Amino acid sequence: MSISRSGGQLVVDALQVHGVDIVFGVPGESYLPVLDALHDSKIRFIINRQEGGAAFMADAYGKLTGRPGICFVTRGPGATNASIGVHTAYQDSTPMILFVGQVGNDFVEREAFQEIDYRRMFGPMAKWVAQIDRAERIPEYIARAFQVATSGRPGPVVLALPEDCLSALTEASDTRRYTPVQACASESQIAQLRQQLSAAQRPLLLIGGSGWDTQACQHVAQFAQANQLPVACAFRFQDLIDNAHPHYIGDVGIGINPKLARRITECDLLIAIGPRLGEMTTGGYTLLEAPVPKQTLIHIHSDALELGRVYQADLMINSGMKEIAQTLARMPPVDTGAWQHSVAAARSELIAWQQEPAIFEQEQAALNLWQVVQDIEAMAPADTIISNGAGNYATWAHRYYRYGGFRTQLAPTSGAMGYSVPSGVAAKIIHPERTVITFAGDGEYMMNGQELATAVQYKAGVIIIVFNNNMFGTIRMHQEKEFPGRVSGTQLHNPDFAALARAYGASGEIVNATAEFAPALQRALTHTRTHQLPALIELRYDGNLITPGASLHTLRQLALESGK
Repeated sequence: MSISRSGGQLVVDALQVHGVDIVFGVPGESYLPVLDALHDSKIRFIINRQEGGAAFMADAYGKLTGRPGICFVTRGPGATNASIGVHTAYQDSTPMILFVGQVGNDFVEREAFQEIDYRRMFGPMAKWVAQIDRAERIPEYIARAFQVATSGRPGPVVLALPEDCLSALTEASDTRRYTPVQACASESQIAQLRQQLSAAQRPLLLIGGSGWDTQACQHVAQFAQANQLPVACAFRFQDLIDNAHPHYIGDVGIGINPKLARRITECDLLIAIGPRLGEMTTGGYTLLEAPVPKQTLIHIHSDALELGRVYQADLMINSGMKEIAQTLARMPPVDTGAWQHSVAAARSELIAWQQEPAIFEQEQAALNLWQVVQDIEAMAPADTIISNGAGNYATWAHRYYRYGGFRTQLAPTSGAMGYSVPSGVAAKIIHPERTVITFAGDGEYMMNGQELATAVQYKAGVIIIVFNNNMFGTIRMHQEKEFPGRVSGTQLHNPDFAALARAYGASGEIVNATAEFAPALQRALTHTRTHQLPALIELRYDGNLITPGASLHTLRQLALESGK
């Protein structure tokens, strides 16, 4: 026998049906019935300080668990603030559901207070956008939202919740729990893949994208090892294989190892499993020519619409990552005599690429950022989660840190600034037993640094490392290349980040020299483990050290010599 429930109660009951344990959000009067129903539920509501931070935390949850991250925001300003997280989830193929409070149906289309048509607003950046106008259909819509967010290419769904719908009473029944659906390769496609691999002389395996789990990563590593394939990871998906694995040869993204780039352009077979082959992973569509690459290309992706979108591959396979990885692990290996020595050679190129750059000695730098990464790797556990946002500072992690395997890297392929702190806090809330270290630029930190208050409130002992060079470094780098010596709009006047952290209730330290970092990190590790509270280390370093390979002075001089 059905019982009468409010729309708000139906929303929360539906979330529990689908296994939701945590939701992130900023409260709003537009969804008070949902907040009331959460009071008596087993779901944790993590209160954020800004909707952008809440949406980033939901994205981080989706990345870390493979289940949809859930976010609740109020209408109008709340929704627009949260849109950055929706866009990130879309470009990163992260399962996520954003619930937005909406004006009542009796006020709709009058441009009522904070009213927005969310179908039009979120349409280009979500897999599905809908408004639930009838309370009895809430279970149906939410079940579909979970299905859409997790099936095929994962991504975000947005559901608008009119106020009158949430307060209405109905006897609607619950649905079953969602079941994600993925395609898989046919026997003939696997046979063709094996035939093309057998015919190759210089094959290379590129993995990336979402939809993986630990076992799928193990399966693809088995496939690579059985067939002596060098394995590269797409931009910000470096944790799909343990970077200590002898077949891992580096990441394909911003600041790629030139020798790895050459290997990709010169390979005669590229097997791309999971990545969209977008701008960042293809070096601005130069590593592979569009629309027909010179290399034989096998492209495997969970979304059929992504196959052939830019590149006309020789073999296109629509498959989920778990499905294709398991199939390839069972595939009989081919004769690898033609390329069996390429793995060791490519691996040695990676090791050479990761050695200490000469810039610190050349510039007589007091703080060696390469050594900072070495200290982190030496002192932090292998399963440490490293999060970062956008900016040149992230290069120090991407190039020099060896990620320990699946879900040890948390970073936005969308290039969204402000991601670092919320994602790190979310990671520590989701995995309190693991060490979480966040890399944050000074400009980037200030975009969502207020979520440090969320970390303190929920005793999330994340370690935040702020790279303070008093500038928007990436833009300044491009500025010096294009308009040398004409600095405009990129200088920053920053607070004392360590003192600010202490004001929030975290620990805070300043590091100015290389020898100071390891002791500061040890104190931070001890503090977070002992008190379950966050710690912040502010690195103050010379902004001239803009990349591992070039200083601002060098970039400016080169630009001036070229006549710019």
